[in-house]
Amino acid sequence: MELSKPHLFLSLLFLSTLIFSLSNVTFAYNYDDYRKDHPDVSEFKLINRRELTDCLDPNPYLSITTNVSSTLPNEAYVTVTVGGVLVPDSSDWIGMISPSDSSVDACPDSAANYLQTGDTASLPLLCHYPVKAQYLSNDPNYLSCSKQACVAQIGGICLQYACLGSVTFHVVNIRTDIEFVFFTGDFTLPCVLVRTNPIKFTNPSAPLYGHVSSIDSTGTSMRLTWVSGDQTPQQVQYASGKSATSTVKTFTVADMCSVSGIPSPATDFGWHNPGYIHSAVMTGLSPSTTYSYYYGSSSVGWSNTLSFKTPPASGAANLTFIVYGDMGKAPLDQSPGSTSVASAITRDIDAHHIDSIFHIGDISYATGFLVEWEFFLKQIEPYASRVSYMAAIGNHERDYPGSGSFYSLSDSGGECGVPYGTYFQMPVSARDKPWHRQMYSSSSDPDSSFAASIEPLLLKYKVDLALYGHVHNYERTCAVYQSQCLAMPTKDASGTDTYNNNNYAAPVQVVVGMAGFSLDTFPSTAPSWSLVRLSEFGFARVTASRSDLLFEFVNSASSAVHDRFHIIKTY
Repeated sequence: MELSKPHLFLSLLFLSTLIFSLSNVTFAYNYDDYRKDHPDVSEFKLINRRELTDCLDPNPYLSITTNVSSTLPNEAYVTVTVGGVLVPDSSDWIGMISPSDSSVDACPDSAANYLQTGDTASLPLLCHYPVKAQYLSNDPNYLSCSKQACVAQIGGICLQYACLGSVTFHVVNIRTDIEFVFFTGDFTLPCVLVRTNPIKFTNPSAPLYGHVSSIDSTGTSMRLTWVSGDQTPQQVQYASGKSATSTVKTFTVADMCSVSGIPSPATDFGWHNPGYIHSAVMTGLSPSTTYSYYYGSSSVGWSNTLSFKTPPASGAANLTFIVYGDMGKAPLDQSPGSTSVASAITRDIDAHHIDSIFHIGDISYATGFLVEWEFFLKQIEPYASRVSYMAAIGNHERDYPGSGSFYSLSDSGGECGVPYGTYFQMPVSARDKPWHRQMYSSSSDPDSSFAASIEPLLLKYKVDLALYGHVHNYERTCAVYQSQCLAMPTKDASGTDTYNNNNYAAPVQVVVGMAGFSLDTFPSTAPSWSLVRLSEFGFARVTASRSDLLFEFVNSASSAVHDRFHIIKTY
């Protein structure tokens, strides 16, 4: 399984390797065993709290520079170049650190503080995780020393040539200044060679990452939510003359969850100041109508002019929406996962009449590393700023021991639903409602207690279709109840599976957790109720009328439809 961020090891570790209780912490097996059993997990993803030693490098020629001449805009591609390298090594890498004043001196001196990372390495440890990192070997000329420069000369005669290497980082405005650090020693035994001076953002208060959402089913009001470094209320200007003033929220480290004596990532090395989250409700709209808008203020600046489309009102004859779960934010700038899906969704909105998007849990996978929310919001902005983006809480946003979550796991890294609920202000009755977890999956054990409680209700009220995330693949069932196929689809004239619910039997259940975080494989054999199994990135597109629902799984790499079925019902 390929994870998408360095710190996601925390979540997987508690799911796979730790036995945890409030009164006791017991390691089922250690770090080395975990690496042996999970060879697909990059060592970069385990770098948090690695032991940080002094580099014993007498090289006086080392340097590190960037292509940034002054300050950073809201989005940039920063090329980092190291020079003066006498012996390039495959263990050399560049980390992007923010805030730039992160220091090993601030690290706690008790090993107990590191237990939630599963790391019992000796102290001192790297105190702040790199926001991003890349091996210098990503530059094809680095290890071969194909790029050189003279670093010592006398009378025009070069006495010493040294190697150069460059890598490029995608950077977004996270308000705190950043620095780039040249490490060697791989991700397991990193030591610092040289670092840049701090680089600031031009406008840390800029209004950024706006996304729209519905507040009811009328299609006449929409909420816009955005992030800024300024707490003064701002405005959204919309519909050629209307405006709405924002309400402002934020959260602090005190709002995060932790266990006594063992700080969570969200309260410790994963904390990053979120700035201020602005939210304004645009009213007086008409359903299924496109409006232009921009947001901000004269003091902090304004966003570009954008446009969104309101969804149809409840009871409309037709509706098309996109649905998926388990997206996350792509790790390094080369990852094909969530960035591929986000790009494919943007293309789909350009090509089709999409009314809404539903992200049904496991949103950013920040898991206590708060800066990751900003990268995620930037990732979805191209489409979440255009159509209603509706989200539901998942275990990686909510779960934490002692926080009141249904499952007492540490999957949220101490966030316990607070960042999610601040960034995505949904019209729900409570923080833990609704809740999504699969009843049927051939690649992961279901929650039997959830199925026992809820599945009879689905049958009683003749639910046609149930959608779930949590498992990272796509799987479709027959019309199933208590693991038995009560009805099978038939082929229509075009060869598409069709469930005729004029003779209702049971719900069709579909797992749609393939939106980019990682992919789960399937066993070689499958139960009889499992009809389609795809382990590939993508999303689902659903088009519904009063008598026909067309469900399509869209592969993100090709935008081709790899599964399609109808549910028909005549009223």
